[in-house]
Amino acid sequence: MEIPDFLPRPVYLNKVLPFIDKPLIKVFTGQRRSGKSFVMLQTIDYIRKQFPDCDLIYLNKEDPGFDEITNDTDLWNWVKLKKRESVKCFVFIDEVQEIAHFEKALRGMLADGGFDIYCTGSNATLLSGELATLLAGRYIEIAVHSLSYPEFLQFHQREDNSASLLKYITQGGMPFLIHLDDNDQVRQEYLRNVLNTILFRDVVQRFNIRNYSFLNNLMTFIADNTGSLVTANRIGDYLKSQNIAISTRTIVDYLYFLESSYLIHKVARYDITGKKLFEINDKYYFEDIGLRHTLKPYDPRDVNKYIENLVYRHLIDNNFQVYVGKLGDKEIDFIASKGDIKMYIQVAINVSDEKTFAREFGNLLQIPDNHPKYVVTLDEYATGNHQGVIHCNLREFLMRTD
Repeated sequence: MEIPDFLPRPVYLNKVLPFIDKPLIKVFTGQRRSGKSFVMLQTIDYIRKQFPDCDLIYLNKEDPGFDEITNDTDLWNWVKLKKRESVKCFVFIDEVQEIAHFEKALRGMLADGGFDIYCTGSNATLLSGELATLLAGRYIEIAVHSLSYPEFLQFHQREDNSASLLKYITQGGMPFLIHLDDNDQVRQEYLRNVLNTILFRDVVQRFNIRNYSFLNNLMTFIADNTGSLVTANRIGDYLKSQNIAISTRTIVDYLYFLESSYLIHKVARYDITGKKLFEINDKYYFEDIGLRHTLKPYDPRDVNKYIENLVYRHLIDNNFQVYVGKLGDKEIDFIASKGDIKMYIQVAINVSDEKTFAREFGNLLQIPDNHPKYVVTLDEYATGNHQGVIHCNLREFLMRTD
């Protein structure tokens, strides 16, 4: 196969390298148009150089040329026809969830032993249900996100400065934007089309959604309340004020559908003192802040929501498990943990007035442990620490890799 030009994303190649030519299915997951296909192409390019005599079989379910492959039997028969005897075969399937019962074919290839399998998927249900049951312990998930801030700088060939950060905040990190003119209207139109495609392909069609109007209203509500504590009852009360009657069960289901498409991420609350998770009052953040702006246009008055969203994205980009912290009647924006690493983070536009300073630093100082604590702000001159709490500029924080 001929590999088109692509900009490398080494952070993802490094994640897949330990599993190449191992008996595990490699599944690249993430929001549609986040760059999964090009991460796969990057992997193909690497494998072709390392295994020059292998078979490479590539199937893209977004290509009409593969429309005849609709189920597991079609897939299995097609792959067997392509594979040469006694030759190592690497199989790549883009948007595998479009093939009915695909997991049965993958299990067959895995059992055969002659295949090394790579897939992409744009819906979280890909790794639930039958796939999780039939392939338990036999696959590895690699989450692919839209561009991080360092990747944004690399893709757009920009310096790390306040102007670049503002550009990232206003347009987000969808990779294809590098191919468009630096025109806000053109880019917004592209992002709007991406959002509509995700909603239609990965939510409406997949979950047989009938109330599309409510789905749009729900998305707009989440956009307006990014980083705020949200419950299904609160959403229901808001809708009632708009003369829209929707059951709590329907709201919970639709939120799950949106999460499954990777458009939004739910972050649960964690009681720091009692060390337990709460089952209500979650926060929601967008996978890509640019897509969020297609629902509620960028407004400088809401910049606190945007920077909080970017801090969350940075944490999950770096494989942290993230919670919202509760300490008595106080809130900690983020608790982030990864292995033995743990940190607490407060996010604010600035801490120039005494009340804000006391709240952001004071909340962290009440946490009774010695894990690192950060206050992240837009202040270009943020530096040093206050009683051990580090004051960090947002750009500096987004450039961290640990």
